[in-house]
Amino acid sequence: MKRHILVCLALLAALALMPAAAPGVDSQRVGVMDQQLVIERSKAGKRALDELKAYQATRQKIINSDDQELKELEQTIQDAKLTESAKQEKQSQFQAKLEAYQRRLADFNREIQQKQREMVAEYVKKVQDAAQVVAQRDGYIAILDRGNEQMIRIVIYHQPALDVTDQVVKEFDKQNK
Repeated sequence: MKRHILVCLALLAALALMPAAAPGVDSQRVGVMDQQLVIERSKAGKRALDELKAYQATRQKIINSDDQELKELEQTIQDAKLTESAKQEKQSQFQAKLEAYQRRLADFNREIQQKQREMVAEYVKKVQDAAQVVAQRDGYIAILDRGNEQMIRIVIYHQPALDVTDQVVKEFDKQNK
C-alpha cells in the first residue's frame, strides 16, 4: 500500500515538472499536504483514531487482567506451604495460562494491526478524494504528500504558501461528517 502511494506521488511529482500542455498557461500550481495531519486534525479522523485507541485500551485491560492473574498464580506457586503435588499442579496451571496469555496477546496484536491497516486504507482514499476536490477547485495540477519522519519524505522542500493541508482538512470534514 505504501509503495503504491509512493509510486503515485512520484508520478505526480514528475507531472508537476513537465511543461504545460495547454497553450497560454504561464504557470502550474503544485500544492503539498500532510495526509497524517489531515486525519489527525479532521473531525472524522479524530473519531476514527479515538475508536482505535478505545479498541486498543479494551484489549490492554484484558491483557493486564491476564497478566495480574499470572502473577498471582506465580506467587501461589512460591508458597512454602504447598505440597509438591500441589506445586506441580499449580505449575501446570501456570504453564497453560501462560500459553493462553501469549496466544491472546499475539491475537490482539494482529487484530489491532489489521484494524490500523483497514483504517489507513479507508482514510487514505478519503483524504485523496478531498485533495482532488481542493486541487480542482483551486487550480492545482498536483497535490503531493510531503510525508513525515515516520515515512519517506517525498517533498524535501516547499514554500509554506504551497501547503494546502488546512484546505484539505476543511474539505475532508465537509465530505465526512
